[in-house]
Amino acid sequence: MKLEIFRTLWGYTASKAQALDELLAEGFDGMEARLPLQAAERAEFAAFLRANRLGYISTLFTAYDVLPEQAAAPAEHLRDLDCKLAWAAELEPRFVNVLAGNDRWPLAQQVEFFGQAMALAKRHGQFCTFETHRSRSLFNPWLTLELIRQLPDLRFTSDISHWIVTCERLLDDPADDLGAFVERVHHIQARVGYDQGPQVPHPGAPEYARELAFHQAHWESIWRAQQARGYTVTTLTPEFGADGYLHHLPFTNVPVADLWSLNVWMARTEREHFQRFSQSTHP
Repeated sequence: MKLEIFRTLWGYTASKAQALDELLAEGFDGMEARLPLQAAERAEFAAFLRANRLGYISTLFTAYDVLPEQAAAPAEHLRDLDCKLAWAAELEPRFVNVLAGNDRWPLAQQVEFFGQAMALAKRHGQFCTFETHRSRSLFNPWLTLELIRQLPDLRFTSDISHWIVTCERLLDDPADDLGAFVERVHHIQARVGYDQGPQVPHPGAPEYARELAFHQAHWESIWRAQQARGYTVTTLTPEFGADGYLHHLPFTNVPVADLWSLNVWMARTEREHFQRFSQSTHP
């Protein structure tokens, strides 16, 4: 199995051409970025991706941004998903990463929503993975495991840092059996969280060694499950980001680290980690 690493454009403000130069210099394989909502911007981005033969993972949100519109009913989320999946097709993504639903819906409503969301993905011919994310339907592991029991064909993007915050602990107790979820993960977003936040100041800091080790063990369990399912390629996006995730010093508001440097560190570390994993499974 081969590891392909994608660069997130979350929090990036310079040009896509500069982002491309930087990611190629660091050995990244593609970009993961939000679906452009304006037709002209989509056409421009699609031309850029084709011209550079660049792999693309499309990220979209149902109703309507990272935080969903609280008054939006499941039917409105589905209409929005229907529209955006058609737009995503214009960019020919490897797959579509969806932040879906709302954490406030009861279980029966969640099950109905995801069943219809999977049907929409099939109708559009798009492979959709649903991301674990606070404020969204997959905000905690226990609800997600119940959804899997009723909808075993769901596939996921694992950003387990969100669950660490939601549960306020590393999910490393013997009772924390996430096996059914791990067996259905298609894509990894590699950010290291801790019990009080979704992003440590720096994943290489020794005071966060336990958190890094937990996340890496989780990612290894995903790789192992993917190998067992016959995957020849696994994808990972280092996803340290802005928007309150990146720590700042008080009073001065100076960031404690550079976002690109954090994601480069994560990419290099996970490339080495995956090499060790591959050697241990194929001596």
